[in-house]
Amino acid sequence: DVEHQKADWVSIHKRICQLLIPIHTSLPFFSSEKERKRGMEQRLNQQKHIIDLAYGTAQKFILEGKPGKAIPAGLQALHFSICVYGSYSVDVIPAYLVLAEACIGADCLMQATTYLSQAQWIVLKTPDCSLAIQYKLHRDLGLLCAAKGNFEQSVYHLANDIYLASCEFGPNAIQTAGGYFHLANIFFRQNKMDIANSLYAEVTAIWHAFLMTSVQTQEQILKLQAEASPFDEDREVSKDHLTEAEQAEAIQALNAILDFREQAPKQQPDETAKVLHSLAMLYYLSMDLSKAQEVGVKAFDLVNQLPQQESLEAIDHLLKLINSKP
Repeated sequence: DVEHQKADWVSIHKRICQLLIPIHTSLPFFSSEKERKRGMEQRLNQQKHIIDLAYGTAQKFILEGKPGKAIPAGLQALHFSICVYGSYSVDVIPAYLVLAEACIGADCLMQATTYLSQAQWIVLKTPDCSLAIQYKLHRDLGLLCAAKGNFEQSVYHLANDIYLASCEFGPNAIQTAGGYFHLANIFFRQNKMDIANSLYAEVTAIWHAFLMTSVQTQEQILKLQAEASPFDEDREVSKDHLTEAEQAEAIQALNAILDFREQAPKQQPDETAKVLHSLAMLYYLSMDLSKAQEVGVKAFDLVNQLPQQESLEAIDHLLKLINSKP
């Protein structure tokens, strides 16, 4: 109906409208097999570009807390993924997962169940399916079960999420932190505060270590850039930037943990300070310097009151880096 057409236009159609024209136009007559292959390859690349654009748009709306707007974009990603890769390819699973996440957020749990069932069936039919896809599937299954109030099944899937992510990326990787965070939320909802507290601490520790390394790397890059000359072309530093999705996930998780820490009956100022320090580093790396300064000062003041002040020097150095930015 008209409302669905408007939703589709706002979500994704206005972004891909011009891109759809050559795809829906019949291929011309080619005088040689080489030209025909080149034309088919060009058509395939156009479709893949739409998949990336639609998938990225759906993710963006989900991160912005607008899951309803993400659904039309997710449907376009799914449609073209099936066209390019076939209905039963593992390359279709990301589109199913982003659609499921949007539906869970929009409280359309029946549709989310359908999409996750399709993704799960493809994984079961693909023995060599990568762990990177499997852990994401279990995470979404865990979130779906939690939305339905089935905490026992949710814990089961999130435990599998953590295990598979640990096998693929390592137990202290940021990809593993998301599973710990969602698992902590389940125990928090069940009022099992000791377990939730322990898992939130694990999430904080993973992000804190990662962000410490990222800040040091960023500082090294800036130093080399300042010292660079035309004769230093071979000097390179690896840049492991957070993706927009990872950045949004970290901000969401760490702010939720900060609320938990600040409202807890039994205060743990050392853990609260670690969360604040992590957020300050995250905002610094994303160039939100005013927030980085605000949170960094809170972390510094809190650590300054503790008997153990191991992180005081690191926080002070971070504040100097923040203030040195124009």
